[in-house]
Amino acid sequence: MVYEFFNANPVVYKKKERQVRGAPSDTDESAVEPIDHLEVFDHLRNIKDPEHHYSLEELRVISEDAIEVEDHCSFVRVTFTPTVNSCGMALVIALCLRMKLMRSLPSRYKVDIRVAPGSHSDEAIAMNNR
Repeated sequence: MVYEFFNANPVVYKKKERQVRGAPSDTDESAVEPIDHLEVFDHLRNIKDPEHHYSLEELRVISEDAIEVEDHCSFVRVTFTPTVNSCGMALVIALCLRMKLMRSLPSRYKVDIRVAPGSHSDEAIAMNNR
């Protein structure tokens, strides 16, 4: 069986160095800890692309700038950019992002996963099926 890639030769970027974030000084385990876009990015950055052995960060499918967090509203939005306009794995990537966040964030968070505007040929269909 011959497997055909949607993007046989993706551009691979170097991963950013991450600084170790200190633990909160508050020892009250019932306290609600605020979450920011860097924490969300840290949860997602090492997810492997379903087609290649590179991470979504290395392929620039996700970036820190494309993550919005409204902690006071318990809302997270991740906008991702497929490597090619006709990527057949966009839905799989969206599901991987959603599942990772649903398992990593407190249950009070609403998660919205979107395809970057103009980055996918089926963008309108994907946005209408949310």
